[in-house]
Amino acid sequence: MKLPALLAAVLVATTLTTTTASATPAPHPRPVVKCEFTPTPENPAAKPVRIPSANARAKGTVDVYFVTNYGPFVVRMDRANAPCGVHNFVHLVKSRFYDATQCFRLTNSARLGVLQCGDIYRQEEGGPGYKFPDEVTGKETYPRGTVAYGNQGPGTNGSEFFVVHSFAHIAPNYTVLGHVIAGMSTFDRMVAAGIADPDQDGPPVHPIRILKVWAR
Repeated sequence: MKLPALLAAVLVATTLTTTTASATPAPHPRPVVKCEFTPTPENPAAKPVRIPSANARAKGTVDVYFVTNYGPFVVRMDRANAPCGVHNFVHLVKSRFYDATQCFRLTNSARLGVLQCGDIYRQEEGGPGYKFPDEVTGKETYPRGTVAYGNQGPGTNGSEFFVVHSFAHIAPNYTVLGHVIAGMSTFDRMVAAGIADPDQDGPPVHPIRILKVWAR
């Protein structure tokens, strides 16, 4: 990792230590749910990663720290809202699946303003080699700062996710993982750098890279 990125990571971790400590769950048994992860041999894993365990915690939150070439950001994920989704995301983070990857889609249209990441090869190509069901109620909304799974239809969640940098006027078909709690200015810089598409939906003018991700 380059020194500026490392310093940014340390800064984020240091400044948030005091705010996240109070959110540590009490030491008592947490509710657990069973998750169904189905292998996709037609779409093998783009990076070495095992299928997650079937048991997922369904209570509490976890903070996920990202360092990008545009700056850091932090996402607080809600296990109660999407226990299998958060369980999977943390598993991929611990497997270093997202480290040294590129975000291939940036949008800034009247309908959709998101950064899409987690596709290892190119937009919507290069997943973890398995899929799992949606966790939606049909009442989901996607305001600025929302982080949710992307998909290619019902029950096709994997590694793809998006972050809403403005708003997303879309159907409630996407599992909400949580929300950005620090670093939204990072996305403002990404958008300001431009999109290489006249419809404002395509690759960013300058590559957006995820350098490192960890969870705590």
